[in-house]
Amino acid sequence: MERTLSIIKPDATKRSITGKINAMIEEAGLSIIAQKRLILSVVQAEEFYGVHKERPFFRDLVNFITSGPVVVQVLEAENAIALYRKTMGATNPKEADKGTIRYEHAESIEANSVHGSDSSDNAKIEIDFFFTDEEIVG
Repeated sequence: MERTLSIIKPDATKRSITGKINAMIEEAGLSIIAQKRLILSVVQAEEFYGVHKERPFFRDLVNFITSGPVVVQVLEAENAIALYRKTMGATNPKEADKGTIRYEHAESIEANSVHGSDSSDNAKIEIDFFFTDEEIVG
């Protein structure tokens, strides 16, 4: 079994579609084994997205992710990272396959409703950023 981090972003929580997104996650065969709703501070967001610090979109990314509540989750399945990335769809919703979370729910390339880990190394780092071992019930 493999684990990955999922973030349901502020554009989705503001529209009260976390349940719809989680239904798509579970229908894809991923189990939600940890979950919490929170508002990230600017400091937390800067640390979480630190890999993008030198990029021109960094400040916009931090401002967006701190603009409202997020739902952070640990997902588990065989090949969870690849499965969740397929379920999310392309970062740009205009390029996402029909039936994916971003095709169905994203508002734009910036407000694309969800985040998922892109590798096993990053999944561990991202999960550890938000959760203790005791909070993950798999």
